[in-house]
Amino acid sequence: MNLDLPLLRPFVALRPTPSHALAVVAPPYDVLTSEEARHQVMGRPYSFLHVSKAEIDLPHGTDAYAPAVYAKAAENLKHFVSMGVLVREYQACFYVYRMSTTEHTQTGISGAAAVEAYETGRIRRHELTRPDKESDRVNQIKAVDAHTGPVLATYRPVPIITEVIEQTTMAQPLIDIFHDGVHHTLWRVAREPDIAVLLAAFRTMPALYIADGHHRSAAAAQVAAARRVLNPCHRGDEMYNSFLVVSFPTNEMRILNYNRVVCDLNGLARHAFLARIAESCTVIPCPQPVQPVSCDEVGLYLPGQWYRLVWAPILETADPVVQLSVTQLANRILSPILGLHDLRQDQRIDFVGGIHGLGILEQRVNSGEMAAAFVTYPPSIEELIAVTDAGQIMPPKSTWFEPKLVDGLLSLPLN
Repeated sequence: MNLDLPLLRPFVALRPTPSHALAVVAPPYDVLTSEEARHQVMGRPYSFLHVSKAEIDLPHGTDAYAPAVYAKAAENLKHFVSMGVLVREYQACFYVYRMSTTEHTQTGISGAAAVEAYETGRIRRHELTRPDKESDRVNQIKAVDAHTGPVLATYRPVPIITEVIEQTTMAQPLIDIFHDGVHHTLWRVAREPDIAVLLAAFRTMPALYIADGHHRSAAAAQVAAARRVLNPCHRGDEMYNSFLVVSFPTNEMRILNYNRVVCDLNGLARHAFLARIAESCTVIPCPQPVQPVSCDEVGLYLPGQWYRLVWAPILETADPVVQLSVTQLANRILSPILGLHDLRQDQRIDFVGGIHGLGILEQRVNSGEMAAAFVTYPPSIEELIAVTDAGQIMPPKSTWFEPKLVDGLLSLPLN
């Protein structure tokens, strides 16, 4: 493990001009379906969705993984640059990135993360990835020759980084926009003394933790490995050895629950299903939607009725995964009762981020689309770090980080 390697370094960014920023930024590519993206870009010719989900500019029914989609993404990105909508910075910089809502504010640093640090475990992951989704991101990166989707990460607070952030945010921001309920504000960190301070801080920092963007990180490692082989003059400092990260201190991160909906009860009648659950926990009918208050309970919604499911706290264990609400739900109900053993692949289950509220769960069940909904208790950032530091993996869809970074505000060209 190369402890002299800075986890983040400055980079020459591709970004929108301040006047175009609001027209460009878009939700992350993986939170929208193709049809939702088509709807969002109506009247928005510069939306970054034309790059991140370029199938929207091809005939309906086009396979989102078809070669033509990646070619169209590259064409659209070049068009935005030629039109002056996106501009390339004149020097390598860090950026201070702030997201704020009426309820929450978090401010962090954007930089180029070292692929080597990811490969050697200093940039740490807590989720498994799917090969098809990795391949999609690899093809996207190769086509546009850039990392266009930022990875969300977190680090334990470092006073010197906080000082640089505080000093930088006293100046006029480079970009300040309000998009989908969130203020996104960007400052350039271009002064050599500030860059040196940040480089030193990220060189001695033991670890960064990936919060969201595991497929993008894994894809970056694949792209870097391929380019090393193709470059006989490979030195290690080429930008293809990096990927785009925005990292926030742990004490400012906000994790919401990630809820589950299932399309059937595995052949059980309602009363039989509840009876099976009652064998291992207390079932309490509730007149209102249920938000769990600890990891030892979940909310259950069946048509017309909410329940609070409470089980006895599990004994102290050295395994940080076992005590998670999502793990207990899987081990006590989803797997043994509903026969859902592979949550990454099984088509009988879907996942709903906590930001969408509990009303959407009721709607999906009451409509008949789904048979039941489960409301989980979110893990803390310390629980995430404990799992990651132990070299373990959380169950699929364990964490919903809010607010979300936008695509298009910063991109990292590989050349």
